[in-house]
Amino acid sequence: MTDQTPPKLLHRAIAASAIGNATEWFDYGIYAYGVTYIAAAIFPGETSEATLFALATFAISFLVRPLGGFFWGPLGDKYGRKAVLGITIVMMAGATVAVGLIPSYATIGVWAPVLLVILRMVQGFSTGGEYGGAAIFMAEYAPDAKRGFYGSFLEVGTLAGFCAGAMLMLGFSLLLGDSAMRDWAWRLPFLLAGPLGFVGVYLRARMEETPLFREAEKAEEQSSRAPLRELWARHRRPLLAMSGLVIALNVVNYTLLSYMPTYLERRLGLSTDAALAVPIAGMLFMMVLLPFAGALSDRIGRKPMWMASLIGLILAVVPLYHVMGIGLASAVVGYAVLGVLYVPQLATISATFPAFFPTAVRFAGFAVAYNLSTSLFGGTAPAVNAWLIDRTGDPLMPAYVMIAACLVGLVALRFTEETAGKPLRAI
Repeated sequence: MTDQTPPKLLHRAIAASAIGNATEWFDYGIYAYGVTYIAAAIFPGETSEATLFALATFAISFLVRPLGGFFWGPLGDKYGRKAVLGITIVMMAGATVAVGLIPSYATIGVWAPVLLVILRMVQGFSTGGEYGGAAIFMAEYAPDAKRGFYGSFLEVGTLAGFCAGAMLMLGFSLLLGDSAMRDWAWRLPFLLAGPLGFVGVYLRARMEETPLFREAEKAEEQSSRAPLRELWARHRRPLLAMSGLVIALNVVNYTLLSYMPTYLERRLGLSTDAALAVPIAGMLFMMVLLPFAGALSDRIGRKPMWMASLIGLILAVVPLYHVMGIGLASAVVGYAVLGVLYVPQLATISATFPAFFPTAVRFAGFAVAYNLSTSLFGGTAPAVNAWLIDRTGDPLMPAYVMIAACLVGLVALRFTEETAGKPLRAI
């Protein structure tokens, strides 16, 4: 439904959706910005070797995400979006808190990295249902004519969570110093995920199921007994098209958000604090732009937004990486411009992707396509970029990988239907 949804209920639905995304990305923010400290505490070996292990462990959570997608997606179509989202946010927040409680490698030896891997797998499994469910929950509540605008706030939650985690890690670093961070203080931001998770559970518990799911439930149109088989038999084209767009989206996303601090510090020689500050400034700028980009997509369509973003990144990413290599001020400018080029994709996720599938298989379709592509190409981007630079000695490898991903996105866009303003119930 949606055009008759009371504004108060709609705003609560937006908050309930965005808080889970913020919790997920809060974890990513503190992990990405604390990777040097985590590597020193949890892994053996020299700094560069331990950092590579820590980045690889970050990627492991993404390898589990498809399992989460296959598990949570059909459940979300059968039993409802709200039920799945209530469980996944508890699992995500709990796993994040537990990372902050892992004893160091010096204390328990190899069990430290083993525990970290297990917790990252729990986090990845829960995220396999969280992100798609949150996007669908928001889309199925939003008015069809403003799905882009309201959906953009899910990504405001993404950047807000990531920035909060990053700023906490940076703030503790500035306040307590490098020595304390390496000894114990890196754990503090992880522990703060607990209260964030409780807020999310409270908000979601107060929400009703989405109007479109309730309509499908009354009409006995819930997911079939074999939703995954139905997806492949009847919705193969949208599955493949969405997967291609997700490759472009998340290679850019995880390169800019997760890998950039490591890149700026290790490859461009910025100080640890400067390398943390540059992406934070860029993300705060992107947060301001997201609602405007979402509203624009309601007027001109999703496909023109994606086309402009993909082509802009293909043409500009290499020159902008050169700009970032000049110094701190130019790094801020270069990152900000990359963020502006990326915003049209980020702002329209919740409006574009749920519209690929009908209500009865929407959760399963979103979860499978999104998580498979993110697992193989998005979450692995930081580790792949680091490995490629080490093998080739070329610091521009992340830019080349981003270009390749955007080319895949352009091909997928060719097979994507325009759905701006189209009612979700008509899909």
